[in-house]
Amino acid sequence: MSSINIHPFAKLAFCGVFSKVKKLNQTVVGGLMKMKMMERMFTVITIFGLFVFGKSEIYIVTIEGEPVTSYRGGVSGFEATAVESNEKLDFTSDSVSSYSRHLELKHDTLLETLFGQGAYTKLYSYKHLINGFAVDISPEQAETLRRANGVKSVDKDWKVRKLTTHTPQFLGLPTGVWPTGGGFDRAGEDIVIGFVDSGIFPYHPSFGNHNTEPYGPLPKFRGKCEVHSDTKKSFCNGKIVGAQHFAKAAIAAGAFNPSVDYASPMDGDGHGSHTAAIAAGNNGIPVRMHGYEFGKASGMAPRARVAVYKALYRLFGGFVADVVAAIEQAVHDGVDILNLSVGPNSPAITRTTFLNPFDATLLSAVKAGVFVAQAAGNGGPFAKSLVSYSPWIVTVAAAVDDRRYKNHLTLGNGKILAGIGLSPATSLNQKYMLVAANDVVLDSSVMKFSPTDCQRPEVLNKNMIEGNILLCGYSFNFVIGTAYVKKVAETAQKLGAIGFVLAVENISPGTKFDPVPMGIPGILITDVGKSMELINYYKASTLRDWTGRVKSFKATGTIGNGLEPILHKSAPIVALFSARGPNIKDYSFRDADLLKPDILAPGSLIWASWSPNGTDEPNYMGENFAMVSGTSMAAPHIAGIAALIKQKHPHWSPAAIKSSLMTTSNTLDRAKKPILAEQYSGSETMTFVSATPFDYGSGHVNPRAALDPGLVFDAGYEDYLGFLCTTPGIDYHELLNYTHHPCNYTLGHPYNLNTPSITVSHLVRSQTITRTVTNVDETETYTVTAKMAAAIAIEANPPSMTIKPGASHKLTVTLTVRSLTKSYSFGEVVLKGDRGHKVRIPVVAMGYKR
Repeated sequence: MSSINIHPFAKLAFCGVFSKVKKLNQTVVGGLMKMKMMERMFTVITIFGLFVFGKSEIYIVTIEGEPVTSYRGGVSGFEATAVESNEKLDFTSDSVSSYSRHLELKHDTLLETLFGQGAYTKLYSYKHLINGFAVDISPEQAETLRRANGVKSVDKDWKVRKLTTHTPQFLGLPTGVWPTGGGFDRAGEDIVIGFVDSGIFPYHPSFGNHNTEPYGPLPKFRGKCEVHSDTKKSFCNGKIVGAQHFAKAAIAAGAFNPSVDYASPMDGDGHGSHTAAIAAGNNGIPVRMHGYEFGKASGMAPRARVAVYKALYRLFGGFVADVVAAIEQAVHDGVDILNLSVGPNSPAITRTTFLNPFDATLLSAVKAGVFVAQAAGNGGPFAKSLVSYSPWIVTVAAAVDDRRYKNHLTLGNGKILAGIGLSPATSLNQKYMLVAANDVVLDSSVMKFSPTDCQRPEVLNKNMIEGNILLCGYSFNFVIGTAYVKKVAETAQKLGAIGFVLAVENISPGTKFDPVPMGIPGILITDVGKSMELINYYKASTLRDWTGRVKSFKATGTIGNGLEPILHKSAPIVALFSARGPNIKDYSFRDADLLKPDILAPGSLIWASWSPNGTDEPNYMGENFAMVSGTSMAAPHIAGIAALIKQKHPHWSPAAIKSSLMTTSNTLDRAKKPILAEQYSGSETMTFVSATPFDYGSGHVNPRAALDPGLVFDAGYEDYLGFLCTTPGIDYHELLNYTHHPCNYTLGHPYNLNTPSITVSHLVRSQTITRTVTNVDETETYTVTAKMAAAIAIEANPPSMTIKPGASHKLTVTLTVRSLTKSYSFGEVVLKGDRGHKVRIPVVAMGYKR
């Protein structure tokens, strides 16, 4: 029932906690809509281009020498530690431990040689995924480092910010997926999902280890468990198998406040607990608020284990140096899946979107066999608003599912006004007096407190409100985050009101309202026209004296029951805030030959656990559950479903898991119609348009089909290197720095990377794209068909193929420009098997020359 925000592209987080950002509303900032490009660059972050100024600053430094995952030998006295693509590395081996110590000694020796002890503060040594360190030094010292022998890069650290009861049923998990893995009590068994986020509230029943079969030990996992400073109890309990926090960069920058941010894995925000519960929360946890149960919550993989790597904090977000350290630790500990709600912001930070310390670290993580799900960002519905670019990770867009909460207000004149309000109804067959807040102020001097907001009960006359329905106004204070719906409910309750109505009289373009649970009857009238009907009825029914003071209230009304959801067939729909493609390859916003997002998953109004310590979403302060929106909610859906696939197919690579998710996804909604996307119309009001791959990637996730895809498009580390080496504009020295591989392998064109999608951003005349499919089932014969919008001709070969188990087969797709449209054309290639498998990949191309 609160305004989530004014323009979803103004969200600074990947989740639904946007209160701090509402100040960006264009009602305040004149002409904001004329600056959409700037907004895209500064909004949805995640990795924010703000630097910390002062005597010293934090830098991420990489040096010569391969990290553990890439070291193939050559240093006297140290055995090779490199793993083949997608293989798990044994971090407990003597060779890994010895080489790790060697790298750290090199870091320390370099710093001591250049600056001497006490002249710097080394924060982290990065040894496993990249070779380097984070250090707190002056800008002058940073220049000295840049010129030093053996130093490859020196990057100033930058800030980061963060970006369910029903979705398991919506996705068909209880009936179509969990039974194949032994039921919900085995779904995700022994799979570890790592969360780089704001921590966890370990006492929540979603993460409890009681009333379930005890969790056994996990010999393969090496996570550490910090101890709560007050209770002296471990944050781990069998369900939670690792809990650490990373804040050295935040402390060095002077941003960390231990009394607010918690120097522990404790979630001081709510976001981390929410994402962990969506992916791996226990099954059947009652969601109770205000004495009402909204259903039972479950994670996608309710038996999976949770490993927490806290690197985001309540007030300031976080720093890349801490995030990279958290990812390094997660891979070292042995997580199978990694869920991320941070990612590079504007590519202005780095020359190429695919090459920076953050994405390079994730590339090494994938090389080590870790599947990575990353939120796409909340910069929608505008083009090129993505903040997750790289092909080695899965970029997740957010969908509105089939559940809607609605309510209504019935006036004494018989008119029924629609609104939203997750609240109980007023008593049946009884009408209540409507009393406006500005008519019951105790003293005219309190008008400076905006009494119509109903945020301060002490300025209103309880005697006149008690037993009536309080009318309040949805002012701009709600938009900028200084007024909250929860506070309206508390005010009404404290003054003895039966319920309240919050009327929106003026609305800014793009404003989106979401329901908030309340313990008393309450409704938000979001339609300005309906609000005016209410106001006109109230004015006509209220008797006043010559001064304007009310003599008697005559307007009456009743509030309906808004607790029960309505299930719609027009679902899924791409959420308005969900970031859109096309994907970009560099700071000039030039299009990449790579489709993003990859896939669509539920991300709007998602119920899941919350931390009662969290203050970032005022409407859920002190609560154990919250219903929030964002691509941060979509990513853990994919992380949890990936855990189910990993459980069934433990030896599949991250690329194979990604392929199984994408090629089996849906492009039709539950009514069997093409998926729609929320978009702005010309008047900046919300409308619905046909969704494209730039909105949803391959389509909406279908977990049941993903477990049995038939064919996969596999890829490994060498393939990703080939993609980077083939991408125009890549700095080869920079590439060598991060990958420690020369460009001796090429794909010809970046669009030949073996992904389960095809994107040609600059199609000249005719191009032939190659793909390789691998059979992960029994022998099957596939018929190949292709279709494309009229501007581009498409042909796929061979027309059919028979593939044996484990065998691979080449597929070519030829695209030819028919007409120039100055816009992208969309199509697909479909492989139908005679055993029932259907493998579909989206095709996207723009013709430039015939």
